[in-house]
Amino acid sequence: MNFKKLLLIPVLSAALCQPALAERIQIDKVVATVNDGVVLQSEVDQIVNRVKEQANQQGTELPSDKVLRIQATDKLIDETLILQLANRMGLTISDAHLDQTLANIAKEQGGTIVDLRNSIEAAGDSFQAYREEVRKEITVGQVKRSAVDRRVYISPQEIENLNKILAQQTGQSEEYNIGHILIKIESKANPEEIEEARERAENVIKFLNEGKEFKRIAIASSGGANALDGGQLGWMGINEMPTLFAEAIKGKKKDELVGPLRSGAGFHIVKVQDVRGREIVETVEVRSRHILLEPSIILSEEKARDMLAGFVKDLRAGKADFAELAKEHSQDPGSALKGGEYDWTDPTTYVPAFRDTLLSLEQDEISEPFRSNFGWHIVQLLDKRVADKTEQAKMNRAHQLLFRRKFKEESFKWMREMREQAHVEVLENK
Repeated sequence: MNFKKLLLIPVLSAALCQPALAERIQIDKVVATVNDGVVLQSEVDQIVNRVKEQANQQGTELPSDKVLRIQATDKLIDETLILQLANRMGLTISDAHLDQTLANIAKEQGGTIVDLRNSIEAAGDSFQAYREEVRKEITVGQVKRSAVDRRVYISPQEIENLNKILAQQTGQSEEYNIGHILIKIESKANPEEIEEARERAENVIKFLNEGKEFKRIAIASSGGANALDGGQLGWMGINEMPTLFAEAIKGKKKDELVGPLRSGAGFHIVKVQDVRGREIVETVEVRSRHILLEPSIILSEEKARDMLAGFVKDLRAGKADFAELAKEHSQDPGSALKGGEYDWTDPTTYVPAFRDTLLSLEQDEISEPFRSNFGWHIVQLLDKRVADKTEQAKMNRAHQLLFRRKFKEESFKWMREMREQAHVEVLENK
């Protein structure tokens, strides 16, 4: 037997494998250490290539590759620190949560998860790798929110101040169609004459609230310069109005009456006949009551549904009282003691099954039994209205603007503190 020949085979095999092994190590070399974790060159390259591809599609000019690599490395270091914190917190993203997120992504693109998978694989990428990348992004987002949200404080005064600034900016485009009635007071009028003029002004407002035509009342009662024109002052912005009017009219809605406003000339009554250039936010609100039964070992799904079906039959026949049934049987502790009743609420805040059933009902109608993730329900629509949420929407907008700004500031501070407390070493240039 030729022992030299046998020994030569593994030696030769090892020699042939060395260049390939060296090449693999070169591709995946460590560019940074982050506590007990590492950032690999291949991860940096993946981000850089992705940025280049997006820039190429959008026709965007990029900085040098060196700058891109530095930015990508910083991003990966931050991400690694956050994922390490998530691991210490015991935070995990379930497959169900991940699948729901992927379904939402696919829906935004006008397709299904299958379409999303086909699109990713058609581009030569791994769908499984994409799933894990999305899982990582969800994890990073949740850790950041839980850590940074509690660092953000916004006072009511900050919201009010910003809302005033925003109102001044948007108020420039708001215009009001104004009707004006003046109940004149002579310059030498005594207190009795002034009081008499005030009473006349109050009577004019009473007539207008009863539905009397504004122009006719103005022609008959007004001492203003535009009386013969029915008191019509036309369209004007806040800055074009007399200060007395501007302060009282700003923010008022169409058909609102303002006054009587006292000036040296007398008592003014102003009607906002129309408004333009203003964003109006209206929301449908509902008042309802319901009975909830939660299936259990004792109460099966079928029995819960059948019990509620019996309640519906008795209620429609007038043989039972909804409030009494709710107090006796409903397992919703928040509403049972109130006869199952919910106060005026935006229905979009309810779970989909409850919301959709409620909005399908006519006033006073009682639903058939239906299932939500809480259990089996019947619900009755008591009333419906359209609520003006314009002011609330403005306050919400101011809060969101402040929150986004402060969240960015606090995120930067939090990340810097994380870096300072961690052992991070960049090796790329060593």
